[in-house]
Amino acid sequence: MKRTIALVAAIALLISGVVMSVFNVFQKDQFEDLFSSLADDSPVSVIEEGDPSNRIAVISVDGVIQDTPQGSGLFSGVAGYNHRLTVDALKEIIEDDSVKAILLDVNSPGGGVFESAEVYKYLKIAKDKGKIIYSSMGNMAASGGYYVSAPANKIYASNETITGSIGVIMQSIDYSELAEKYGVKFNTYTSGDMKDMLSGAKTPSKEEKEYVQHMVDTMFDEFVKVVAEGRNMSEEEVRKLADGRVYLGSDAIKNGLVDEIGYFDDTLADLKEEIGSDNPQVYTYGYGSGRFSMFNFNGPSIVKQLFNDSDALIVENLINKRQGPKPMYLYDE
Repeated sequence: MKRTIALVAAIALLISGVVMSVFNVFQKDQFEDLFSSLADDSPVSVIEEGDPSNRIAVISVDGVIQDTPQGSGLFSGVAGYNHRLTVDALKEIIEDDSVKAILLDVNSPGGGVFESAEVYKYLKIAKDKGKIIYSSMGNMAASGGYYVSAPANKIYASNETITGSIGVIMQSIDYSELAEKYGVKFNTYTSGDMKDMLSGAKTPSKEEKEYVQHMVDTMFDEFVKVVAEGRNMSEEEVRKLADGRVYLGSDAIKNGLVDEIGYFDDTLADLKEEIGSDNPQVYTYGYGSGRFSMFNFNGPSIVKQLFNDSDALIVENLINKRQGPKPMYLYDE
């Protein structure tokens, strides 16, 4: 109990004092240098020099696919997945005739249903315009990480890659019994019976459960269609694989979710051959936290500076892995 109270207090202190903590940990001039350097940088970085009229764009999908700076510098000390930059990059690539191919560099447990679908949408448009897409799966490309890979012409993974987890999850916390135990009562006023659906202050009704399950099933059906189309499989074949379980890359080869065993360099080499050029320019776009990050801030996190190691780990997990009632294509490791 004492540990729980301390944890709640720590989170409250973290949120209310984050601005002051930032300036306690870093000097003002360091922040000015940091942001001025960002302002001067272009979001485009050339990885391999080559023919600028025959280019391969590397898009890094590293971290939770969500329209917030997951794991960004203030909390974890590293830059996180940047959804807006990813979408803007894809829009630019679609209109750029010099870009012949896209290489997805995926290391993600998935993320939001909306964000995953938005990335998928622009990848599909790019593919329909004749751009070749290869996906290189890293340590993990599960759920939404697989969703965005599905339209690729070819998917690569290592034997050790964790992928699959085809499915949808919505989750809420029911703390009503805990509140009752300690005499906490909630006075809630709503305009309709379903307005406080998924509220943690009460146990969900049968109607609420059925409605939420309908939402989950509808989004799951869309996931199945995306995989079926991308992998040239029937929906029945996909559903046999789509009970939410994850697969190692070697198993994903056997069940048809992955095409080749290989790492990033293998994928890039094959993609160069596919577009018929041994000297394309290879570049990446954005400040993501992947292997080609232009802004990868590796300083100590504020959480770790405020709390001891064990408490900091708990707080960061709560912040970075919070689920809530938002629908997710997410494998929560």
